[in-house]
Amino acid sequence: MIALGIESTAHTFGIGIVDSECNILANEKHSVATEAGGLIPRELAEHHLKHAKPLLESALEKARVKIKEIDLISFSQGPGIGNALSIGAVAARALALGNKKPLLGVNHCVAHVEIAKKLTNAKDAIYVYASGANTQIIGYETGRYRVYGETLDIGIGNLLDSFGRALGIGFPAGPKIDEMYFQAKEYVELPYSVKGMDLVFSGLQTAAERLVGKADEKDLAYSLMHNAFAELTEVSERALAHTEKGELVVTGGVAASKALRKMLQEMCEARGAFFRVPPFPACPDSGLLPAWLGVVEYESGIRMKLEETIVKPKQRTDDVEVTWLSKK
Repeated sequence: MIALGIESTAHTFGIGIVDSECNILANEKHSVATEAGGLIPRELAEHHLKHAKPLLESALEKARVKIKEIDLISFSQGPGIGNALSIGAVAARALALGNKKPLLGVNHCVAHVEIAKKLTNAKDAIYVYASGANTQIIGYETGRYRVYGETLDIGIGNLLDSFGRALGIGFPAGPKIDEMYFQAKEYVELPYSVKGMDLVFSGLQTAAERLVGKADEKDLAYSLMHNAFAELTEVSERALAHTEKGELVVTGGVAASKALRKMLQEMCEARGAFFRVPPFPACPDSGLLPAWLGVVEYESGIRMKLEETIVKPKQRTDDVEVTWLSKK
């Protein structure tokens, strides 16, 4: 089977093509980048509409396949920004209907988990899903991916990007702040907020932004990242202890952070747990995610009618019945 996936949940429009073993045949994408300010839904829709056709053509060329050779069209149905999601959904429907191909809308968060599981050979892991809008500690249990802990306000990636804007760094700010983390000289006292298994980042962001211009920027970046990542590591360790699982997998765009990987790996080594990170192309948002989850769901027997492919901006990870695992 060859599946084509379309990603458009937020800043990235992507076309991914994979086969039934998750071999990557193409991974073409384009992301909105700004020097200042955040993401504007209307501009995201315009960006995605502009890049949809050239990215599709490029992906098919890279994969060396024609659209008639594609067996399945899948797309990120939610969660995400409604305006952005709609462009991907319309593109997927047009391709599926125009070429008489089956169509599946899939959950973006579950897609992150499934491709990470496949590419790391994880069996029964705790998944640390850390991205711009999402920060969740996830594990499979009784037919669904359960969220053991999550952010109560903003995603950890949005925290880094918002703080980056306060420093005058454009979007995305995460990679630049990650460099600053290893250049800092001292820790600046900042809030640390864990609510049971859940996380709160807005107070940390506000406190750090108030110190911009008053403290060394590299020290501030280090301190903000250290607290945020330590919070995430704390609840991840608690999830490992609670579930007695022996593997931890980090995925999502923030999985690229060397600082986060270092902290999680040290925690896993102390617990005797295996720490796994997927190859980088599978971590950030891309068409690979819906393409692979489309394969998984379709091969398990899941089918969708056209009216079932409406976008779901507020769909949660644990809304999805993971029938492909419960059948095993």
